Amino acid sequence: MKPIPTKTEILQWISDNPTLTAKRDIARAFGIKGAARIDLKRILKELEAEGQLQKRHKTYRNPESLPPVSVLSVLDPDQNGDLYAKPMEWDGDGVPPRILMVLRDSDPALGEGNRILARLTEVQGEDHRYEARLIRRIGTNPLRVLGVFRAHSEGGRILPIDKGSDREWTVAPGATHGAKDGELVEAEQTGSRARMGLPAARITDRLGDPSAPRAVSLIAIHQHGIPDAFSDAAIAQADAAQPAKMGDREDLRALPLVTIDPADARDRDDAVLALPGEGGGFILWVAIADVAHYVTPGSALDREAKTRGNSTYFPDRVVPMLPDILSGDLCSLHENVDRACIAVEMHIDAQGNKTDHRFTRGIMRSQASLPYEEVQDAIDGRVSDRIAPLMEHMRTLYGAFHALTKAREARQPLELDLPERQIILGEDGKVSSVAFKERLDAHRLIEEFMVLANVSAAEELVKRKTPLLFRIHEEPSPEKMEALREVAQASGFTLAKGQVLHTRLLNRLLAQADGTDHDELINMSTLRSMTQAYYFPENFGHFGLALRNYAHFTSPIRRYSDLIVHRALITAHGWGRDGLSPEDIETLEVTAKQISDTERRSMMAERDTTDRYLASYLSERVGSEMSGRISGVQKFGLFVRLDETGADGLIPVRSIGGEFYHFDADEQTLMGSDTGLKLGLGQRVTVRLDEAVPVTGGLTLELLELEGRALPRGGQAGRNRAPGRKIGKTRSKTAKIKRKVKRSRK
Repeated sequence: MKPIPTKTEILQWISDNPTLTAKRDIARAFGIKGAARIDLKRILKELEAEGQLQKRHKTYRNPESLPPVSVLSVLDPDQNGDLYAKPMEWDGDGVPPRILMVLRDSDPALGEGNRILARLTEVQGEDHRYEARLIRRIGTNPLRVLGVFRAHSEGGRILPIDKGSDREWTVAPGATHGAKDGELVEAEQTGSRARMGLPAARITDRLGDPSAPRAVSLIAIHQHGIPDAFSDAAIAQADAAQPAKMGDREDLRALPLVTIDPADARDRDDAVLALPGEGGGFILWVAIADVAHYVTPGSALDREAKTRGNSTYFPDRVVPMLPDILSGDLCSLHENVDRACIAVEMHIDAQGNKTDHRFTRGIMRSQASLPYEEVQDAIDGRVSDRIAPLMEHMRTLYGAFHALTKAREARQPLELDLPERQIILGEDGKVSSVAFKERLDAHRLIEEFMVLANVSAAEELVKRKTPLLFRIHEEPSPEKMEALREVAQASGFTLAKGQVLHTRLLNRLLAQADGTDHDELINMSTLRSMTQAYYFPENFGHFGLALRNYAHFTSPIRRYSDLIVHRALITAHGWGRDGLSPEDIETLEVTAKQISDTERRSMMAERDTTDRYLASYLSERVGSEMSGRISGVQKFGLFVRLDETGADGLIPVRSIGGEFYHFDADEQTLMGSDTGLKLGLGQRVTVRLDEAVPVTGGLTLELLELEGRALPRGGQAGRNRAPGRKIGKTRSKTAKIKRKVKRSRK
């Protein structure tokens, strides 16, 4: 019988034969049979206890090395274009090893976040320890979950914070990532989702106290998968950027351009000017930051910008599309500094109709960075010392705005009036107040200038037959219009039927409702009837703005679509080599889909953050009575928009009175089976705040009064309510309702 191998010999065998590491493989290699297998098992156990081997699926391996076939996560390419990956599981000391991907021409394209099965070869590279060759790409990334960790003796559980989740996740003892009880964590699914029992997850990130100030936006960032860290290559490229030189650019520094933005603006990418023109018309200038000079096709910055698609704005922070050295400095049109720009000079007549335009690439210098309120005050007669020297230009700006307003009235774009909520935070990060943003003529002035510049960019590129991304807004479907018509009729208004749909028809409906109790309802219902705007390389027009040609050109610091339009203008005019690349052109449709999706992702994250801040703000007022209006009706309950804050809460149908309620989808009503009580859109209600959950943003309300009258009691008390159970309080019922709420809001 052969002697039992030493520990060193066993470790060397496993290192040399990584695919033959089961106990029977080791026994066969050393000729170990019979009772000697017990001694081999003892040695393997000792090596495992010493940390030199790790047992997994009946095989042994060195925890400081990776198995020859491993599951990897692909990383972003480095500044040289080389693709790296990291192991999905690493049990060794220190950071996981870097793995260089060695791709063949036949391999599919890989991107950041892709999960792959790869064959590894250990090497002694300068900056990597392994080389990997693709075996196959794993179909989907693991399901991610964000929730509160609850520890117990056998690991723990995760209570998801997503409104649409009702199942807890179990976490094994070795998969907690050191999380403490009550911490907010991010985790991913492990294994397949079991049909029976709780699904399993492993914690990948610890995010701290979920109730801490300013944690709200952090939750949204992680929950919606918004990238919030730039690659080293992108930061290095941004840090190396230098101000653009004049070269062949047009010198626009003598033009008295100014920027007009919110007082707390994080970036300034547009400047404006108006000069008197012929026949009572005007010459308008809109200058936009030349981001394309710094973010070139295929660069690390370009990859990062495309992945983000746009900046995402929260009350306490911004997740920018570009690093701050660009978005807040080199690309931001600060006053009294030279900045690269792409500008458009537009001529309009006295009625606001554009008669001509030209684009140029130049260097500008803003004369002043002005907040909206200060500009409006100056026009209203309260002139600050800073604006006094610019008043002649301010008056001309407003003269041009009034001309553009005439053209807008003739065009009749959709005139929705939906106040925008503003969450105001105190120094401690908590909500101090909720207000509705005031709409000033100064806001409308900038909007009209930007719309005209966007139209000019689209028309210029169409004329020059240069590929671009249009901003598309298709007209509503017949089904959506019929639903809006029913809401209008239920509110006592009319919406013409059988005519070609134009925005002016919808504006007539909005005008009928203006100043009535149904004003907000009709505006919200009209908005809900609209299709979502999106980007596409083919032109289908913009219904809401009543424009045939429209593209986004004016915000390249925060929207990738605008950067593509800038590159298209550079290509069309031959201004340099930083225009559209062949890959840009070939992948326009893919890019359009990508940035349309990221835009919706940001909108959902921003909306969820607002909901959570409002729930946090109202959580101290649970039990208070509030007034509002029914803004939505579903089989499972009523949505109510609260007057004071604009927050949306839910009255579960099971909590209304004591009778069964029939849901009429056509009329959007709930009717009591005993009392005949009808609950419908637009009705005034008084409610009691029953529950406010900041971590999910959910508000649960109790209906007290309808149209000023106390709610009558029905005679079917047992049919809606389980004995001895407070409605809406159980986790399962609440989760089901929230799941339906989420689906209805999409």
